[in-house]
Amino acid sequence: MRAGPSTGSVEVPALSPARRAWTVGVMCTAVALVIAMVTIVNTALPALAADTGASQAQQTWIVDGYTLVLAALVLPMGALGDRYGRRGVLVIGLVVFALSCAAPLFAVSSAWLVAARALTGLGAAMIMPATLSIINASFPPERRGRAIGIWAAVAGVGGLGGLVFAGLLLQHFTWHSVFVGPAVLSVVLAVACATVPTSKEAERRRFDVAGAVLSALAVGSLVFGILRVADLGWGNATVLGTIAAGLVLGGVFAWFESRHDAPLLDVRLFTNAAFATGSVSVTVQFTAAFGSLFALAQYLQLVQGYSPLKSGLVLWPIAVSLFPLSLASAYFARKLGLRTLTCAGLLIVIAGVLLLGRLTAESGYPELAVAVCVLGGGLGLTAPPATSAILDNVPPGKYGVASAVNDATREVGAALGIALAGSVLSASYTGSMHASAAALAPGAREAAEGSLAGALAVAERSGPAGGALAEAARAAFADGMWYSLLALAGIVAAGAVAAVVLGRRAG
Repeated sequence: MRAGPSTGSVEVPALSPARRAWTVGVMCTAVALVIAMVTIVNTALPALAADTGASQAQQTWIVDGYTLVLAALVLPMGALGDRYGRRGVLVIGLVVFALSCAAPLFAVSSAWLVAARALTGLGAAMIMPATLSIINASFPPERRGRAIGIWAAVAGVGGLGGLVFAGLLLQHFTWHSVFVGPAVLSVVLAVACATVPTSKEAERRRFDVAGAVLSALAVGSLVFGILRVADLGWGNATVLGTIAAGLVLGGVFAWFESRHDAPLLDVRLFTNAAFATGSVSVTVQFTAAFGSLFALAQYLQLVQGYSPLKSGLVLWPIAVSLFPLSLASAYFARKLGLRTLTCAGLLIVIAGVLLLGRLTAESGYPELAVAVCVLGGGLGLTAPPATSAILDNVPPGKYGVASAVNDATREVGAALGIALAGSVLSASYTGSMHASAAALAPGAREAAEGSLAGALAVAERSGPAGGALAEAARAAFADGMWYSLLALAGIVAAGAVAAVVLGRRAG
């Protein structure tokens, strides 16, 4: 049952199976590019910073500026696609993405890089909702499940693809190369989009400018505050103030939209149990996935000693379970129902997170492979049905906005996961290392207590005595990773409880 007033309908184009497959391929390549761009830059950051002299604060915003702009603008950009045509907004987004990826090739300062990354976030905000809404509008309802499953699976492993891509390039070229590839691919995709169908609202209404501004400020403030947790901590006034501002602005946005005759987002959709369940599920899934991968990336490189490239390659078993279960999830959703499948899938996600948390310095690769396979299986079962639940409960004219809700919940969940895992891991590690680093000189003690990388650097300079310090630091990190992933599992458990409550309300 759809919530909210009708906004007109968009007829499903009469496409051949080959044309639909092509459309899914182009859209999935575009969304993979957007997701991969996060890990691509993360991997290249050390070389980039060494070459440009970027400060730690500038490095933070080279990474986070992209996420912040993407999260803040994805809802207005999805609405623009609904209003003026999804393919047109997608093509413009790809052009912006290409130009902004090319900009670092001519970087004259670190500030230039930060601005370029923010512009790339704008392009990404135009691309992401358009890809999913075009897929959804190109298929009749009975055939959408598999297509959405493919999209969700590609979005789920896009970050790993970026890690491998960047690792390969950085073995042979400078950091500039990781921007050339995405820029060229964006241009190719923009040309390819001329062959995919377009769609938009059948009923033309004025664009809700005030709603767009309020949503951007609300989501932007919330994500900004969460992103600053890693540097400032949860108790910092800036963190608390911006998160509170985001929540207040979100309330103002909901109040304003509920009284608007042509709202950017009909907030009554969240009273629909399936729509709300899908939104909660996507949020906690990405909280778990990105928080786990944040801790796991450090574990693989600093505890197990893998290179960035090998760290990406050893995580690919996640696709072994994620892809097939994503494709089969539509069948399971029909047989079991959204509530049952969501709860079962989130329980599997919890199991995967806890298995990852039990990894130690002595753990072998089979333990890692099993853990990521379990996590991938849970994500494969839950992500496509959650996305379908969001899209299936809006009028066709609002597919872009619904896709943007799906994307915004992903970004908020990802930011929350990284902030939560990072803060718990840091606090636990520092506390555990206090005794082991007590005998060190003040500067060395601060470095050893601050991070595992710092402790390993101090140990390397400490001669034979450094072995004990390195061993203690690795053990402290493993303990901290367990507590951080336990916190993530708690968030996912809360999401499963919410799914049960929402499902009973629907019943």
